[in-house]
Amino acid sequence: MGKRITQQARGRGSLTFRVRPRAYKYKITYPKLKTSGKGRIVKLFNSLGHSAPLIKVKIKEEIFIIPAASGIYEGQEIMINEQRENKIPEIGDILKLKNIPQGTKIFNIESVPGMGGKYLRSAGCHALVLVKDEKGVEIAINRKKIKLNENCRVIVGTAAGEGRLIKPIIKAGKKHHMMLSKGRKWHRTSPVKVNAVDHPFGGGRGKRIKSKIAKRNAPPGKKVGHLRPSRTGKRK
Repeated sequence: MGKRITQQARGRGSLTFRVRPRAYKYKITYPKLKTSGKGRIVKLFNSLGHSAPLIKVKIKEEIFIIPAASGIYEGQEIMINEQRENKIPEIGDILKLKNIPQGTKIFNIESVPGMGGKYLRSAGCHALVLVKDEKGVEIAINRKKIKLNENCRVIVGTAAGEGRLIKPIIKAGKKHHMMLSKGRKWHRTSPVKVNAVDHPFGGGRGKRIKSKIAKRNAPPGKKVGHLRPSRTGKRK
């Protein structure tokens, strides 16, 4: 009898695939929407569950944790929901999209005002502010463009920790401990290497890769590979 494929096992939520609470004990969030003024970076620290370092910021009586921008330091003062006198944002400032000039690098972007950062929170990530109009503010993430509400908050700069992928891992044990700290299942077995009863791609002697396009009405156990692709074949 075959076993569950990886997608099914993850969906069942057993201990093997469940993220441990201690991996994400720090809640990343922005201050309240009405909070504005000058805040101070109290602490810069590392979290095993996050790729980017985190900072603890205090403004008045409110304390919150966000990903660190590259180039900031402990004790630095940043503006929160309020522009500087010269209206030029500095690295680490938390501002609304409508108050940021075109071409500025941003990260930890809200999808809805007041919901907290949802986009670009990993180390080294950033987007660019593009066009502003009555419909909202357009930002560029790599080659994609999305339009957001002008009151969505972001952090100015690039997420810290950009060079983390430069250093090679070298040992399998090192990778094991890295993935364990995040609650990830490792190592991952390639589907084409398993038996035919264990995965729709399995059973071929050697790496003769089968079609990776699942049918639109396929059941969850068969829904692997490309799901309803907009196009197939080699891109010209």
